[in-house]
Amino acid sequence: MATPVSPSIEKLIQRARREIDQGLLPSCQIAVARDGRLLVDETLGSASPHSRYGIFSCAKAVVCSAVWLLLGENKLRLEDRVADHIPEFGQNGKQAVTVEHLLTYRAGIPRAMLERKEWTDRKLRIERFGKWKLEWEPGTHYEYHYTSAHWVLAELLERVGEMDFRQFIHSRVLDPLGLTRMRFGVPPAEQGDIEKIVMSGEPATSEELMATWGVPELFAGEVSDDLLESYNDDKDAIAAGVPGGGAVSNAANLALFYQALLHNTGKLWNADWLTDGTRNIRVRDPDILMAGRPANRTTGLIVAGDDGNGVNRGFGRTVGPRAFGHNGVAGQIAWADPDTGISFAYLTNGRDRHLVREVRRGVALSSLAGLCGAATA
Repeated sequence: MATPVSPSIEKLIQRARREIDQGLLPSCQIAVARDGRLLVDETLGSASPHSRYGIFSCAKAVVCSAVWLLLGENKLRLEDRVADHIPEFGQNGKQAVTVEHLLTYRAGIPRAMLERKEWTDRKLRIERFGKWKLEWEPGTHYEYHYTSAHWVLAELLERVGEMDFRQFIHSRVLDPLGLTRMRFGVPPAEQGDIEKIVMSGEPATSEELMATWGVPELFAGEVSDDLLESYNDDKDAIAAGVPGGGAVSNAANLALFYQALLHNTGKLWNADWLTDGTRNIRVRDPDILMAGRPANRTTGLIVAGDDGNGVNRGFGRTVGPRAFGHNGVAGQIAWADPDTGISFAYLTNGRDRHLVREVRRGVALSSLAGLCGAATA
């Protein structure tokens, strides 16, 4: 474990400890990395340093990075129609959906869902793909796809990569990078180190939401507190490795994954596709999850941007406009800043129902992490 060596790191750890000391969160992990190594690797609260956490939508970046491998090998193209690789998907008018549409949330199936029994049964998943219907013409609109797009991307990994999507992600991305604590699909017998989700706090009032985001309520999509909490008792759900949000990791592996994206560790990715995925903003459409502010989406990630809305996109006030990342529900944070070389991950098993407080915590932590660039180890 790296020893804190600067006032900025001390302040970051103190801020992460605040909600734990107040009894709002049971535990958390924080990790800061630079130049491919950890500056900070801390576990606070009731968890063990060997604990892992559900990383929720932080997992999306990892799935997309696996797709970048196939793009770099010319086995996939952004303009490929998904139905040309997965014919079953093309039913109900979805023939025009492309790989790029999936990666940029313009596929037109934002609310398409799978039932729990379909998470662990590939045959049933594929049958369900055929039943999904478009909500709007692909490519004409942006809306965050909570899990649907990444289930289809996972099937593309299986069809084109010729192996189970979890095996593909592990063998082609995570294992070569030495990130063995990050997994998609953990067998029930190996789930003992995964921290259970604990709900806390009262929801923010309509007045608080208006004062913060200018709207009286937030669109929750398919992710509810009940769904998150149910993971505690559903070992099969964790074993499924839901590609849009079911991976587990420790904070250290997540921060080091972003170091790999910064430095192309081991030359894992085609350089052009890595640059495209981490820098090229393809979608600036309004995002209803950010009260209509531009989405700033690449083929899998979010870029902070120079329009003053980086904070609303999940980044701190001290990161550069080129910072990229993808956070997750329940306050999970993951990003990297090319301007400082810093990557940051924060994971917790505490779900604060007061979303304004949760978001403010994230901004504070990311802002303090962004100042750790001057730290030396």
